[in-house]
Amino acid sequence: MSQLSELLAEYADVERALADPAAHADQARARSLGRRFARLSPVVAASNELDATRADLATARELTAQDPSFADEAAELQARVGALEEKLRELLVPKDPNDGKDVIMEVKAGEGGEESALFAGDLVRMYLRYAERQGWASELLDQELTDLGGVKGATIALRSRRADQQVWARLKYEGGVHRVQRVPVTESQGRIHTSAAGVLVMPEAEEVDIEIDPNDLRVDVFRSSGPGGQSVNTTDSAVRITHLPTGTVVSMQNEKSQLQNREAGLRVLRARLLAMAQERADADAAAARRSQVRTVDRSERVRTYNFPENRISDHRVGFKAYNLDQVLDGALDDVIDALTRADVEALLAGSSD
Repeated sequence: MSQLSELLAEYADVERALADPAAHADQARARSLGRRFARLSPVVAASNELDATRADLATARELTAQDPSFADEAAELQARVGALEEKLRELLVPKDPNDGKDVIMEVKAGEGGEESALFAGDLVRMYLRYAERQGWASELLDQELTDLGGVKGATIALRSRRADQQVWARLKYEGGVHRVQRVPVTESQGRIHTSAAGVLVMPEAEEVDIEIDPNDLRVDVFRSSGPGGQSVNTTDSAVRITHLPTGTVVSMQNEKSQLQNREAGLRVLRARLLAMAQERADADAAAARRSQVRTVDRSERVRTYNFPENRISDHRVGFKAYNLDQVLDGALDDVIDALTRADVEALLAGSSD
């Protein structure tokens, strides 16, 4: 259990650092320490509870040797020790280093024309409602609407308000192609259509994570456009940022201010560059990202939203529920929990090989 000893020692160091007023003079450092403390706290609590239960079990066994009436209590404590050992084992599974990060999420309409755009809008609202239920902060960085109010593409930022809120840990499984089956509002004969929208999830990079040389950027400005291509601004407030070394392009036009669009664009660019850097450095991260959105094609679906049956199905873990209306209102915890459990089980299986 050397790993546990190291984590307990680190917890003590972080606790001392947080008690030092000087640590709070640097907000970025204080936030980083707070997140690490929040991640280590469950491990320490489980370890302490396990130690106390083991001590109680030893006492119960001694008493049982003198009085058999204590045997039931000893048996209960033995079962409790086993459960706590399993809980601690799960907590010690290597964690995704990005779990404590905030998230940049992109939702794009795919096959299905206007119906796909309307579904993309449903997904954007679903994630914003989920963020509201979780107590996170949300920000719509960019959005391109269609004539019927659908969403061709949208970029949203979802951020924690407390150190114990792990936005990436909850949303990292959402990346992929989401398929919808329903009767479109544009369908006059009541036929069920299938269309798709793509979701891309990235951990938001802080400036210390990704340093961008201004000389590596080409910034173009243009006039914002609304549904159907109509101009909605009389000034050149929209911004297109090109990262020359990688060819990565980010466009933002949601804000009326060119400066605000530039800042939003840089946030998205940093997140994309961080994801690209992690792909190069970590084969597992590359595989995970490739499983998100390659093309917004119905055949690459990760989840299906079936309106006639009020059913949601996640095809990666065989999850199925008949509360689609609630899910679209932000009740995503059940499906996310199923994905998280499957991930932990896979990690545990790998660590025991």
